Amino acid sequence: MDNDTTLLLDLDGLAVARVERLEDGTRRVHLITADEQARACPECGVFATRVKGSATTRPRDLPYGESGLEFRWHKRRWWCREPGCPRRSFTEQIPQLPAGPRITMRLRGAAGRRIRDAASTVLQAARDLHLSWPTVMDAFRAAAHEVTQAPPQVKVLGIDETRRGRPRWEQDPATGKWMLTRDRWHTGFVDALGAGGLLGQVEGRTVADVLAWLATTPLAWRNSIEYVAIDMSTTYRAAVRTGLPHATVVVDHFHVAQLATKMLSTVRRRTTAEMRGRRGRASDPEWKARRRLLRNREDLTDEQFATMWNALLGEGRIGQRLLTAWIAKENLRNLLARAHTGADRHQVGDARRKFLTWCADSDIPEVRQLAVTVDRWWPEIEAFIDTGHGNAKSEAVNRVIKLVARNAFGFRNADNQRLRTHCVTTRRARGHLRTAQL
Repeated sequence: MDNDTTLLLDLDGLAVARVERLEDGTRRVHLITADEQARACPECGVFATRVKGSATTRPRDLPYGESGLEFRWHKRRWWCREPGCPRRSFTEQIPQLPAGPRITMRLRGAAGRRIRDAASTVLQAARDLHLSWPTVMDAFRAAAHEVTQAPPQVKVLGIDETRRGRPRWEQDPATGKWMLTRDRWHTGFVDALGAGGLLGQVEGRTVADVLAWLATTPLAWRNSIEYVAIDMSTTYRAAVRTGLPHATVVVDHFHVAQLATKMLSTVRRRTTAEMRGRRGRASDPEWKARRRLLRNREDLTDEQFATMWNALLGEGRIGQRLLTAWIAKENLRNLLARAHTGADRHQVGDARRKFLTWCADSDIPEVRQLAVTVDRWWPEIEAFIDTGHGNAKSEAVNRVIKLVARNAFGFRNADNQRLRTHCVTTRRARGHLRTAQL
């Protein structure tokens, strides 16, 4: 029975002396030291021969079974026989149970891995393993150490921001106006092409914040980056031009198309307010067609398209404005679609001229502003059309970051939040690394 229990415990250096069952069904296991190395002084390494006394500790281990196990380790205290050793006496210890800690190293490691690899919250892991919150958090920091090492080599770097918490508004007692007093953001750096996941995070979204994180990476790592995928942020573009001057900035097509759909919604709301003198109603044709206006032409059946087109055309000036803005949106989408069709530069140029000409001939200010914005960002948009690199993985990582914050009911400590999200968003990368090592 003792041998079976020893194998079951799998604690090298300990032997089972006896097992007793308590009234509540818990099994109390009495352990003794079976490793001769436990007699070595932790300071000088000399083996002790003189016993000073005995001590009994109650180490905690992984939960086992429904009734559980309760340990009693009966160990000895030794005198160090080395005259020059500053450590006069010491108690026995083994690698799984060093002197001082009251839990085994495998219990501490399991607690850290639950958060690092299983995406568990600290509180839930503490409840499952019957540990305190600080103990589990310290175990997680130790387990997460290997994740926070130097980032892997990447070819395409994705940069995007995500809001940390909710913005806070306060009312000025003098003027009665509401002012934004707190709006915190995190900037994330993602492997936009490979499986590296989230490479790092920094609080803030200014040029200085991005450059500060890039300064912490090796020069050879920065030189290996060929493309940087961002949204249409002038701040990130300026930071990339300063910190990574050799890299090509790429604007993801999703954000360009999103800009066109926002333009179309703005035109619809402004036109309704100007010509009807009120907000849109469910009985208005432009309100009924609002969802079809935002859909892609290829996603509409001929019947749906004809219904939308004829209804707006029959509304006169209101419908003509909306259809003009809708055609501008579709021309821009056709231009971006050249990245997936393998079109040459002549075809891309023709699609660009068609879009800009249509916008220039329009008398709608939002449509013209869309053309100005696209023209200013054209080098970055053209880089997307040529390469097809996008910021989709950055958006996917942002979704996971928000999910982690929601599961934790928010974070008070920004460092803990960045560490948690870093571990959760790199599980796939660590899985690929272990597979490659095998």
